[in-house]
Amino acid sequence: MIRDYRDLLIWQRAMKLAQAIYSATATFPAAEMYGLTSQIRRSAISVPSNIAEGHGRENEGDFRRFLAIARGSLAELQTQLILSGELGFIDQKSIAPLLENTEEVARMIRGMQKNLANN
Repeated sequence: MIRDYRDLLIWQRAMKLAQAIYSATATFPAAEMYGLTSQIRRSAISVPSNIAEGHGRENEGDFRRFLAIARGSLAELQTQLILSGELGFIDQKSIAPLLENTEEVARMIRGMQKNLANN
């Protein structure tokens, strides 16, 4: 039984993604600290944060809404990662697993949304 958001596999995976994003952006140019680096990190943090907040509301409708917000943050994150690659801040070899992780978390969110809608 899931009693706490930290028990959710989806939250755990989103946390690992956020940690990977922090590591990947550590080598971005210093001039981007308050630009793209900050934006990417905020998007990454938003995913597990919204999962936790939605679950913590203890209301299924709120949880679904916060899961939708988390999916939006994943789309933002993907866009920012692609732009980072195009700007040469990160190589494609490093972007690929990050994008795969965003897709995995997105699939998990869609599955959770579908499960909640069917209950």
